[in-house]
Amino acid sequence: MTTFKDTYDQYDWNDILSSILSKTEKDVIQALTTSKRDLEDFKALISPAAKPYLERMAQVSSQLTKKRFGNTIQMYAPMYLSNECQNICTYCGFSMTNKIPRRTLTDQEILKEVAYLKSKGYNHILLVTGEANKTVGVSYIDHAIQLIQSEFANITIEVQPLDQNDYETLIKSGLYAVLVYQETYNKSEYKKHHPKGRKSNFEYRLETPDRLGKAGIHKIGLGALFGLEDWRADSFFTALHFKYLQKTYWKTKYSISFPRLRPHSGGLEPKVAMTDADLVQLICAFRLLDEDLELSMSTRESEIFREHIVHLGITSISAESKTNPGGYVVEPQSLEQFEISDERPTEEVVAMLKNKGLEVVWKDWDHWS
Repeated sequence: MTTFKDTYDQYDWNDILSSILSKTEKDVIQALTTSKRDLEDFKALISPAAKPYLERMAQVSSQLTKKRFGNTIQMYAPMYLSNECQNICTYCGFSMTNKIPRRTLTDQEILKEVAYLKSKGYNHILLVTGEANKTVGVSYIDHAIQLIQSEFANITIEVQPLDQNDYETLIKSGLYAVLVYQETYNKSEYKKHHPKGRKSNFEYRLETPDRLGKAGIHKIGLGALFGLEDWRADSFFTALHFKYLQKTYWKTKYSISFPRLRPHSGGLEPKVAMTDADLVQLICAFRLLDEDLELSMSTRESEIFREHIVHLGITSISAESKTNPGGYVVEPQSLEQFEISDERPTEEVVAMLKNKGLEVVWKDWDHWS
């Protein structure tokens, strides 16, 4: 059975990186002026040669976003259900080797967190757990979805990769979307960052969006953790993955997130630095690649950066995020998965967005069955 792995195997990481770095000013101008952009154009737009054209890229990105999404931006909130994890990951505060207190929320605690988020206006929630099948496996996630599905228009999860039949079960219970980040597409380096646990299986994780597509999920979120390896090559493979999925599972919608490595308990330093200008360039490149693609920005980024990026391609944004189980009201002082940068309350972020002429949407974009 054909999966993205068959496409992935046709490409070499080092060759892709060399190809990106060799793009010229002529290639960038071609990518900016063409009406239909492909992956070669995307390479040019994320290349060093495109840096002098960043302002022009931002203008086009803003125009395309406004054309497709209007003056709207979607708000969502993550809710961490558990920090228990059986994986060792070099960059994560929940890594099994980190000696931290572990906890998994009970039904009563989940409902307390939900009540807080509802009081803030959220109607789209992202449920997050560590990867611990015995504690927070399919049955726990399924129960949590059923427990809160009447409270939210859209429920998204970011949990361990699952089998197709598991996703089908969760969809029946009300699951709307799944975020699954490859972290890095550099297979030779992936194992160094994930030495133990189910997450160390590069190919199983790589094929997760295929299982989601076959299960009939409404939306799939992709991304890489920038800082683990070269951001330009990882971005190309993310775009390659997106284009494969878009063609193969054309009824499904897609989103891209842009997490940069942030401090945590255990503290891996970025291998390759990604500047603010680099991140703006990448966001604009994805918008120019596909005007329908949803682009998401979390509270990992600073207040100033988020305020400047909301008109340049981003379509959804979180606020007041807590990355620890029970972090909103149950146990605010427990250890976070990573440090957030924009700590403003929801009301302040909403006011900022409205001052910039944006209409806040509290649930995911409507869909038709």
